[in-house]
Amino acid sequence: MIRSTKIVATLGPSSSDPVTIEQLLNAGVNVVRLNFSHGTAEDHIARANLVREIARNLGRPVAVLVDLQGPKIRVGKFEHGKITLNKGDKFILDAKCELGNQERVGLDYKELPNDVEPGAILLLNDGMIKLEVNDVRGHEVFTTVLLGGVLSNNKGINRQGGGLTAPALTAKDMDDIKTGAKLGADYMAVSFPKSGADMYMARTLLHAAGG
Repeated sequence: MIRSTKIVATLGPSSSDPVTIEQLLNAGVNVVRLNFSHGTAEDHIARANLVREIARNLGRPVAVLVDLQGPKIRVGKFEHGKITLNKGDKFILDAKCELGNQERVGLDYKELPNDVEPGAILLLNDGMIKLEVNDVRGHEVFTTVLLGGVLSNNKGINRQGGGLTAPALTAKDMDDIKTGAKLGADYMAVSFPKSGADMYMARTLLHAAGG
């Protein structure tokens, strides 16, 4: 029976051996995610081939999901790896900060101060943390924490409702789409799309690559 609900597991260096993959599939995983933010094309192709071989041996249908890295709209690194933000805290997103602390953190996406204004809502760490922009001064974005939580190195940033100007597909993504087609991806995830046009471009590139 084909299940409508998908159980997704991300494969990485510690979960890509045959025994672990077989355990995951036997536990009910029916989609494996390949995170293209890390690893080489050869790594991803080898993992996809191994998953399909094990799935065939087990007689289980398993899909492969390619997750593109997308633009680096992320916070930088912290001095101690992570901090905890509480509701009401003041926090600064600083495009020139090299190492973050409890008061501020740097940005991979240096154009963020040009893309936001007071009142904008920023979602960090897949929406687990919510910030409201109070002011923008040069390279600094001053915010108040609306929803707190743990924020660690290189977590993603997005603007509620969209509006960031970074292109959805980078040159790396375009190369990775070709790799996704080569390994026969069943699903492909585009990070930070801003419109239907971004998805149309991804589909066009995938079809052109034979996917």
